Amino acid sequence: MSTTQHAVVWTDHHHAQVLRFDTEHVEASKVKAATHHTAQHGSGVRTEHEFFGALCDELEGIVEVLAVGPKTGLEAFRHYAEKHRPQTARRVVGWEVVDHPSDKQLVAMARQWFLRYDRMAGNPTPM
Repeated sequence: MSTTQHAVVWTDHHHAQVLRFDTEHVEASKVKAATHHTAQHGSGVRTEHEFFGALCDELEGIVEVLAVGPKTGLEAFRHYAEKHRPQTARRVVGWEVVDHPSDKQLVAMARQWFLRYDRMAGNPTPM
């Protein structure tokens, strides 16, 4: 599944789970932040930016993305994407605050979310 229509990404400040899906398949991948904090001022910000940059790279080729996770993690990712990766930010069509559901729960939630989203946009969903 090199290019998919939809994906859901659960993210906080340190971990992300990306689930690409179509009508029959689900493909999972993970992105983790490096843990090389130093006493140098701003190293945590650099680490977070590297993490969100790697997450944006992982979302390449996906047409529409639903981003979910805890509020502060989503806000940080949204801010990073809008400021540094606007092409990725445009493909994130929804932002939802959620706990950490299982992969199956995430895909089920995302399928329902995209059905509603596509209906409101007047597009049939190929799911």
